[in-house]
Amino acid sequence: MNNLFDNIPESLPNEVFEDIVATNSVRIERILSHGQSSPETGWYKQTEHEWVVVLKGQGTLEFEDGRVVTLGEGNFINIPAGEKHKVLSTAKNEVTVWLAIFYSD
Repeated sequence: MNNLFDNIPESLPNEVFEDIVATNSVRIERILSHGQSSPETGWYKQTEHEWVVVLKGQGTLEFEDGRVVTLGEGNFINIPAGEKHKVLSTAKNEVTVWLAIFYSD
């Protein structure tokens, strides 16, 4: 049995992206952050939809249209394919554990 809270390093100089499941139609990824944010020019624009939840910690997303959304533990959002977004900030005092599900129509 696996646990999403296992093997979390105490020090994270860079974000960690780990595929948990990957098929032709869906990809489930665990993301670990500790104070990281996207580079100033680092917009994400995926070809698939992204459903993301914060399991532990906090993350703030910015969208190209100016919206800013802060996700705390248990908060989730669905980001349609092609919608530009980036990570403004993540918790500095603890590791943020995200679960992202990427899927196609």
